[in-house]
Amino acid sequence: MRRITSVITALLFAISLLPFVGNPKTASAQEKSNSTNAPAAEQPMNAYRVDLAFNEMEDGKKVNTRHYSIDLTAGRPDEIKIGTRIPVATSDSSTTQASGNTQYQYIDLGTSVEAQLINHEQELHISGEISSIDTTAGPERSATLLPVVRQIRIQGSTALVLGKPIVIGIADDPNSKRQFQLEATVTKLN
Repeated sequence: MRRITSVITALLFAISLLPFVGNPKTASAQEKSNSTNAPAAEQPMNAYRVDLAFNEMEDGKKVNTRHYSIDLTAGRPDEIKIGTRIPVATSDSSTTQASGNTQYQYIDLGTSVEAQLINHEQELHISGEISSIDTTAGPERSATLLPVVRQIRIQGSTALVLGKPIVIGIADDPNSKRQFQLEATVTKLN
């Protein structure tokens, strides 16, 4: 009986040691599974500044330049908007003058610039727009006529190049001999 008790005790002791001894294949599989469950090392976020220039050219010479700067990191787009909301009457003036219920729709005019880094900070996407009311029609325009809105929009993508001005796009003004150019220069901040 003593012999059976000592054999049972030895077996119980051996069974309790099994999780510590383990199979080498099992141990390496556990190590691999733990390494895949571990959080991936976060890559540092790089910060950049994009200096933009909207150049207005006439006969090959710059006659006006508007400058904008945006600090950005990879991910969502960053944007600058500068402008005015202009009310425009949208109902017939003869019926609204009698009732006093003029309805308006608002138009956003001004400058809008958006920049975004995509494809793991290898590509820069830029969109720029300038809009304004055409004032060349003069005072003879009737107050009941809706305003004419002029708009220049340039959008494009390019490889991320540091420290060198890159022309994103060029557009001719259809109403004059002027040309508009959107230029970007990227600088790494960290």
